[in-house]
Amino acid sequence: LGDVYKRQVMYRLTIKDILEATGGVLLCGDENTEIKDVCINSKEIKPGDLFVPIIGERVDAHRFIESALHTGAATLTSQHTDIVVSEKPFVYVSDTEKALQDIGAYVRRKFKKPVIGVTGSVGKTTTRQMIATVLSGCLNVYQTEGNLNSQIGVPLTLRRIDENAEAAVLEMGISEPGQMEILSDMVKPDICVVTMIGVAHIEFMKTRENIRKEKLSIINHMSPDGVLFLNGDDALLAEVKGDTGVRTFTYGTGADCDYRAENLHMEDYQYVYDFVHGDTRVHVRLNALGKHNVGNSLVGLAIADYMGLDLEKAAAGLSEFKGLRQKLIRVPGKYTIIDDTYNASPDSMKASLDVLEDLETTGKKIAVLGDMFELGENAEQYHYEVGKYVATKKIDELVVVGDLAQHIMQGVKDSNSDINCYSFKDNGEVALYLLSVMQPEDIVLIKGSNGMHLDEVVNNMLG
Repeated sequence: LGDVYKRQVMYRLTIKDILEATGGVLLCGDENTEIKDVCINSKEIKPGDLFVPIIGERVDAHRFIESALHTGAATLTSQHTDIVVSEKPFVYVSDTEKALQDIGAYVRRKFKKPVIGVTGSVGKTTTRQMIATVLSGCLNVYQTEGNLNSQIGVPLTLRRIDENAEAAVLEMGISEPGQMEILSDMVKPDICVVTMIGVAHIEFMKTRENIRKEKLSIINHMSPDGVLFLNGDDALLAEVKGDTGVRTFTYGTGADCDYRAENLHMEDYQYVYDFVHGDTRVHVRLNALGKHNVGNSLVGLAIADYMGLDLEKAAAGLSEFKGLRQKLIRVPGKYTIIDDTYNASPDSMKASLDVLEDLETTGKKIAVLGDMFELGENAEQYHYEVGKYVATKKIDELVVVGDLAQHIMQGVKDSNSDINCYSFKDNGEVALYLLSVMQPEDIVLIKGSNGMHLDEVVNNMLG
């Protein structure tokens, strides 16, 4: 946090505020009832919470209203249309998910400090964390909790915004067309960041150009004097810099980027570089794996510069950055693990392979790769292309698990690579193999989509 820590305080809301935000109808209860938080899971509800029953594809949470109200303070409903007999408030709305978003937007209107919205196919979470880390050198910063970046997650994040915060950094994730419009309308960012245009969710978007168009709609509800930061190392983003209709800056390692990294090199598993913008030059040491994270840190410093903050203070936090992705785990006397099991796309898979190749060791380098999901009808081809990329890397072994990952192995074999390839049926077999062959100087990268549960391999190796 900044120089003076202030206890987090959420904006005070009552049922009367909920009625104003949603246009709902109070069926029973007291409109002055205070709402401490909003909850969509009846098993997690706390005293003072407003329960919002979401109608999902498999479960309609309205069935849990009664159990939720044993603990919670009030509930929304789209299925009770008549007067309800209850001491606790029931608020009728036509659509509970839309009402949840209306509540998030209502709280956002109360927050008058800068809001930074972060989106992109790859790197959203790490970039959001790095921006928050950089700004926290000078300001009290609120940021998205965990992975609450969706149509349902963003309004929960907005409800919990810290009214003492001097800036907020919010992650905005989408999977289908039209979703960014909803998020942008809720968040109304003052500063927008687009990290990269990849093929994640291409199953629904069809083309990378469509993905770019959807991601760039983050600016649709940006404040009139807002600014957009684009990754200038991404060709699809760099080419639209002059066509966004808003003030736009690029960041990256290229000489033509407005904010760029110079003198980039590695020292003891950390990237070191000079942050350069105009006549400004600041030395940076980044505690994060992967050259791609240089760009993620750059945009944090670019925003700090744009906001007029002390860049030396802002950069200091990056030397001790601790993110949720790509954890380097050294197990003394046994081996080193790159735990990147949170999720995967072709672009992030390639970036992680770059990390594995860049790390110096006298031992073997092993890549354990699992299936990547939501890649549509060309999923097999995308996996095969990753395999072709693996074949260009200076690694010793490839281990695959999953049906689609077999195409990664095929891509390596078709490249006449010297990399030894192995395939296993499940995570347990992968762990047993690694435990039997790895030596103290060996490094293993473990990566796949979250649904592959490759964290089980990591846990077995650490257990």
